[in-house]
Amino acid sequence: MTRLSNLGTAYREHALAEPAYYRVMFEQAVPGFRPSAEALAVAATAFEASTAAVTACIDSGAFRPGDAQEIAKILWAASHGAVSLEIAGHFPPDTAAHRYETLMTAVAQAFSARPATATADSASPTEEGQTS
Repeated sequence: MTRLSNLGTAYREHALAEPAYYRVMFEQAVPGFRPSAEALAVAATAFEASTAAVTACIDSGAFRPGDAQEIAKILWAASHGAVSLEIAGHFPPDTAAHRYETLMTAVAQAFSARPATATADSASPTEEGQTS
């Protein structure tokens, strides 16, 4: 799980350090630009690190058996959504890291081989409806 968590942290940190690059890569910041088949193939190769980390979680018993590539894509979608909202200013700096960690923990829990347990760090009912 540590390796998978570290990949997510690196993804977020790089996106926040290079928001313009992140936007070009994922948000079609250049009108009409579409990555070539070769560029997409390179991106798929880079994504293999996430799939390998999920496979390690399955093999270690942290995650229940499943399609590692599909699980990695779901985790990426969650990570990408939170990071995109943070870059766009929808998550203020004082809450963004906590929201990211809460989301990633919740999504990973969906694949966990162990039952969920409540923690003191869980979002309180009063926070659920807040938008900032």
